[in-house]
Amino acid sequence: MLIDVVLPLSLVFIMFSLGLGLTTNDFKNVARQPKAFAVGVINQMILLPLVAFGVIALFGLSKEMAVGLMILSCSPGGVTSNIITKLAKGDTALSISYTAVVSVASVLTLPLITGFSIHYFMGSEAQPINVLSLGIAMFLITAIPVALGLLVHHKAENFTRSFEPKASKISAILFVLVVVGALVSEWDTFINNVFILGPSIVTLIIAMLLLGYGSAHLFKMSEAQSVSVAIATGIQNATVGITVGNLILPDSDGLSMLSLPSAVYGILMYLVALPIVFAYARWIRVKLSSE
Repeated sequence: MLIDVVLPLSLVFIMFSLGLGLTTNDFKNVARQPKAFAVGVINQMILLPLVAFGVIALFGLSKEMAVGLMILSCSPGGVTSNIITKLAKGDTALSISYTAVVSVASVLTLPLITGFSIHYFMGSEAQPINVLSLGIAMFLITAIPVALGLLVHHKAENFTRSFEPKASKISAILFVLVVVGALVSEWDTFINNVFILGPSIVTLIIAMLLLGYGSAHLFKMSEAQSVSVAIATGIQNATVGITVGNLILPDSDGLSMLSLPSAVYGILMYLVALPIVFAYARWIRVKLSSE
């Protein structure tokens, strides 16, 4: 009961805090930078699930782990990707636009991809899933909180300026608690699968960072935009993946096995992505100082 209530409420607050940091201009940027936006969104919503599918085949993940990784792959980015983009000297405004639009679009795409994945990987063992009900649940715990946060930002800017930093800190704490809770509740399963699940997630993160960066350069985008695309492509909102996994296959003893890939990703994202970002930021500083 605690997991069923606390986990969705944690995600609701995290998405609300995301909305607090948004403005209507973040959505208007879609029209101002159509090429940059299209490349990032195609990477996130089409390329990422395809690469995740390939990683599953390459490492031979079990049925539940495969579905969990596919859920993660179609989860939107979060505030973390925006912060990392800023640290890496990327186009933060573009990154926020990706987060805003993809968070809303995932209400449709995540249930569809998840429904396909469950039937494909689990076959006759698949739990019945109502795609419409999952879409409605996604709408209630992601899109609505983001919209409320955006509304509060618009109607009470003074309150937003003072509360948003606190909300971000609370969101970070909730994120850590959710990830740690997921790992602890499925610790035996995690240990039994760590040598397959760990390398597969590391491979996915690195592959998507490189593909995101390379695709942006292929379309002759600026360096700052390329960094934003790379991070938006490689960094996902693990809390969404954990919550959706638990909604689909609830576990009375803790969090769902479908949530485990997202929980492991929540840890490895920082261990893998941040060193790459800091190394890149240092390289940029050295390059600029030598010019």
